[in-house]
Amino acid sequence: MYALRNTLVTREELQEAVKKLGAAISRDYAGQELVLVGILKGAAVFMADLMREISFPVAIDFMSVSSYGSSATTSGVITIKQDIDTDIRGKHVLLVEDLIDTGLTLQHLQQLFALREAASVRICTILSKPSRRIADIPIDYCGIEIPDEFVVGYGLDYAEQYRNLPEVWVVETGE
Repeated sequence: MYALRNTLVTREELQEAVKKLGAAISRDYAGQELVLVGILKGAAVFMADLMREISFPVAIDFMSVSSYGSSATTSGVITIKQDIDTDIRGKHVLLVEDLIDTGLTLQHLQQLFALREAASVRICTILSKPSRRIADIPIDYCGIEIPDEFVVGYGLDYAEQYRNLPEVWVVETGE
C-alpha cells in the first residue's frame, strides 16, 4: 500500500529551476546543433517545460529505458525498451532525465551515445539524489538536489500513478 506523505518540491520551485536550467543551456550551446533526448516516461513533463526555456531551436527525441520495473528500487539492469530515431553522429546530445538516483542508467546511456559518435553527451536533470549515487557521472545541469525519499509528481510515478501532479511529493510505499 502507498500514500502521499508531503510536498517536497513546490510547483514554483520547479518552475524556477527549469528557467535557470534553460538559461544555462541556452548560454552554453548558443550557435550549436543540440538534440535533447528525453528519457521516458518520467522526463516528458520536465522536457516539455525545459525546451520552452531554451532560446534557440533544438531537435528532440525520446528513449524508453528501464531499470526499475514496477519496484520502488532499481534492479541495476539497464534495458532499452525504445531507442531514438535521430542520427546523433557529430551532434551535441543533452540527456534529459527526471531524477538521477544511482546514476547507472545515465552512465550506460553516456557510453552508448559516445559510441554513436555524438559530438558531446551531457546530462540534465530536474531532480538528483546524490546520497544514492553509485556511478561517478558528471551532472552538467542539475535543477534540485533532494534527500533519499521515494517521490512522485512532475512526471515521476509510483506504479504508473501520480505523474500528473504539478509538484513533487514524498510517497510512503510500505516497502
